[in-house]
Amino acid sequence: MNWDTVKGNWKEFAGKVKANWGKLTDDDLMQVNGKREELVGKIQKHYGQTKDEAEKAIDEFVRKCESNVCR
Repeated sequence: MNWDTVKGNWKEFAGKVKANWGKLTDDDLMQVNGKREELVGKIQKHYGQTKDEAEKAIDEFVRKCESNVCR
């Protein structure tokens, strides 16, 4: 699964993203609206991660979603 798939199904994935990163607000998810760089920034802001850490966490999340284990 690539990010285009996530972006195209953002409404479905937004709930899974929020379940995984509980500090993100509904407003955050609306602002992200499927944009990976926006999600990276929100994770950095709320979790104090570096850009690389946030990107790796997103990559891991997407891999888990491929196996239907998005948490």
